[in-house]
This record gives sequence, structure tokens and C-alpha cells, in this order.
Amino acid sequence: MDSAAVKEYLLELQELIVDRLEQVDGKKFLRDKWERATGSGGIGKGEGISCIIEEGNVLERGGVAFSHVQGDKMPASATAHRPELAGCSWEAMGVSLVMHPRNPYAPTSHANVRMFMAHKPDGDKVFWFGGGMDLTPYYGFEEDAVHFHQICKNSLAPFDPKLHPKFKKWCDDYFFLKHRSEPRGVGGIFFDDMSEPDFDTAFAIQQSVGDHYLSAYVPLLEKRKDTPYGERERDFQLYRRGRYVEFNLVIDRGTIFGLQSNGRTESILLSMPPLVKWRYDWHPEKGTPEAELYDKYLVPKDWV
Repeated sequence: MDSAAVKEYLLELQELIVDRLEQVDGKKFLRDKWERATGSGGIGKGEGISCIIEEGNVLERGGVAFSHVQGDKMPASATAHRPELAGCSWEAMGVSLVMHPRNPYAPTSHANVRMFMAHKPDGDKVFWFGGGMDLTPYYGFEEDAVHFHQICKNSLAPFDPKLHPKFKKWCDDYFFLKHRSEPRGVGGIFFDDMSEPDFDTAFAIQQSVGDHYLSAYVPLLEKRKDTPYGERERDFQLYRRGRYVEFNLVIDRGTIFGLQSNGRTESILLSMPPLVKWRYDWHPEKGTPEAELYDKYLVPKDWV
């Protein structure tokens, strides 16, 4: 169980993703390196690099954050399903990213790869990996959804044919706003609490998922970033971004864990879109491209 190897991979992945997105956007990400000394409330030392782009040429806001934090007492969100680990010391590390393009025809994307390790008093270690990637379009394109899901499937193909349908359904179930009775987007893959069959295999699966993100998303971003749009499309994009905010603040386990564990707020909330709009009881007119998003894309289906 070599957490140092995981950390090295995550840092390399972060830099690879940032470099590639800088090529697409033409503007540099800000690289904000931070470090925290031993604190209180169960939190020990922490360090990370938050890479952020705002008001880019293509990306209105995007963030790729690496963090490695440690504590002497597990936060409640991490022991909800593992009460036997309450009180254990722990460490968590991961790369999490969200891209919010300016063009409404270009989809938002999210990806995350992470590892959590608990240290028992007897010296034994308990680990699990988690992560995935998902796509949130504002205007649907079937070929985009098929491409994204195919790359997700490819990332898991070397391991077990049962993984993709399992992780795809997990994604559909997780990225669902129960208070709205609707999915956040067209899904992708998601997994959590993965420790089987062993550390090396679980780590390899995580690496493959992380390594496939750019090939899943960048072709879609490049294809849609220059599509002409007007105020109508922009208005709908801002409205749908509200669902993204609702999910992150109400449901997302990573956000809740970060805030509960007294994490670095700026890094935790860098996934938030820069501009959002809410309306009271609004619904798109039938037969419009906006209604098609709900009818054709915000429904779980097997895209590949």
C-alpha cells in the first residue's frame, strides 16, 4: 500500500490535464500552491495545488485541484458507512476538476480520482479508491454522449467487463437530484469505496479512469467551443448551471467531506460556475431544443 506512488501519479495527472486545456484555451491557469500546518478539529497538515482559469477564451471558469490532507480523527462523512473506523487517523488525496465552458453548446465536465486511507491503532491500514467522470450538456448532441460513454467504457475494458455497467449505473444513481427528480447530465462512470481485489488493481483502475479523461472531453470541447449562440442559449445555460450548484452543495460527498473536515474552502468550491440563474417553476416550451435536453438527454440510457 504505497500512498507515495498514488500521490506521484495524481500530481502528474493534474499537470497533464492543465497543460492540455491550456492548449485548447490559449490562456494559462493560475497555479496556487498551498500548505497548512497542523490544525484542530481532527485536521492535521495538508498541502495542495489549485489550478484555476477564469475568463478564459474557451473556459469561463475551470479548476483542477490536487490535495493531500491528513487528520487524527475521521470526519463524520467518511465513517457514515464504516462506523468501525470512527476515531482512526487518516489521509486523503485526490485530483478533482470541473470545466465550465463559455459557449452553451459546449458541455460542462467533471472528473475526480481519489484515495482514502485510514490508519488503525494496531498499525493496520484500510484503503479505498474512488472517482469517475461525467458530462453535463446544456444542448444535447447524441454523437457527443456516445463518444464520452465509449471512452468511459474503454477505460474499464482491460479489467472486468462487469465494471462498466456497474459504474455507469452508479453514476446515473449518484448524479441525480432527488429534490428535482432529474439527472444532472448524461452521466458517465462513478465508483467509490473500491478496495477489491487488492491495492494494486484498484489503483490501476483509478489510473486508467484518470488517463482517459482528456480523450473523453477535449474532442467535444474543441468541436463545440466556436458554435454561434445568442442570448437565448446563454440564458438557458445559466439556468441549467443552477442544477450544478444545487448538486454540489446539497448532495456531493466530496464537497461535504471537505467542508466537514475544515478543508480549504477556496479549493473545495472552485467547481462552482461563475454565473448562474434561477427561475421560479420554469419549464421550456415543448418542441424546443431546450425541451429536447430534458426529453432525450436527461434520462438514463445505454449510450454504448
